[in-house]
Amino acid sequence: MSIVAGCDVGSLTSKAVIMNGQKIIGSAIIRSKARPEESAMAAMDEALGSAAKAAAMDKPLAAAGTTLNQIAYSVGTGYGRDKIPFINETRSEIACHGKGARWMVPTVRTVIDIGGQDCKAIKLNDAGEVENFITNDKCASGTGRFLEVMADVLNVGIHELGEMSARARSPIMLASTCTVWAQADVIKYLNSGYLLEDIGAGINSAMAKRVAILANTIKVEKEICMTGGVAKNSGVVATLEKILGHRIRKIRRADPQLAGAIGAAVFAFEKLNGQQGEKI
Repeated sequence: MSIVAGCDVGSLTSKAVIMNGQKIIGSAIIRSKARPEESAMAAMDEALGSAAKAAAMDKPLAAAGTTLNQIAYSVGTGYGRDKIPFINETRSEIACHGKGARWMVPTVRTVIDIGGQDCKAIKLNDAGEVENFITNDKCASGTGRFLEVMADVLNVGIHELGEMSARARSPIMLASTCTVWAQADVIKYLNSGYLLEDIGAGINSAMAKRVAILANTIKVEKEICMTGGVAKNSGVVATLEKILGHRIRKIRRADPQLAGAIGAAVFAFEKLNGQQGEKI
């Protein structure tokens, strides 16, 4: 049996991935619940459901999905990892995002992960092991929470912010990267009649500048990829590419928001196959 799982319980979203060998057969991204253990179980239940649905599509006459008991080994990560009831071991978010990014982009050397309430820049060596990293978890600016707050002020979905940059004519400039002060700036621009697209582009730009400062402290190297939900915001990605002066590789193998859970599942696979991997 080589079915493994990874579960990443974050502050805003929780993710679960089920792999057969190193092939993803089920996954889920859900809004985190009040308690980490509830988030983990809900994410895993949904991932098992998606695995069952995929199995039914492959073999409609013998539809039999994966059950929790069939998972040979599982690894947990994220801020709530110590509360996940069904895992065999835990790994740090840094290690899992580095491992997950390497699985998605085998040539990657710099990983920029923007989570719900933190941001990380991770440098990998030739072997894909973590060589250096830095995190920003003391302030909401430069995190997914910053974008979420601003999207609420604009009364648009957070997923709409990326496309808004492409339609902007004259992006505004936010005077402060502090979430509270930036929110006041956005309200001021709204009341002054500025286009939503121009405000949205200014928000993305402020976000990218904040992340670039963090990433440059570890001297980014090609290849670069972004993980986390903000990786799906084309406005932030495009601005970040301009500031860093490097192209950011687009992740196509899986949803970039699943990177931590994928890394955890790959650690589980390596454990089954006698590979200890790095300990961070």
